[in-house]
Amino acid sequence: MIIDNNPKEIEAMEAFHRGDRKEGLRLQEEFASEFREEYKDKDHCSCKKACRYHGNCKECVAIHRAHQEHVPNCMRPLINKKIKILSELTEHTIANEIEPPKETLRKE
Repeated sequence: MIIDNNPKEIEAMEAFHRGDRKEGLRLQEEFASEFREEYKDKDHCSCKKACRYHGNCKECVAIHRAHQEHVPNCMRPLINKKIKILSELTEHTIANEIEPPKETLRKE
């Protein structure tokens, strides 16, 4: 099962956007049910940072909401994809002004 860009969730969002809330909720619950079953004994966390909250989304998100300094590592690709689209407006020149932090990542 894939989580990022999951076809069922994409279909659910399309249903929500066309105003079919009932179908959107049905598809969303189907995805959630499949997720619960698939990952009940597996690591679902895509984060590569060495962190004691790895795989504990509830506490991880609560911590990031509390300190409001940055977003969880697993959300970065999603947000960066959206920022990249905006960055095209300035021919990505923002990249010349950014230096990424040095982070300790988990071993594969």
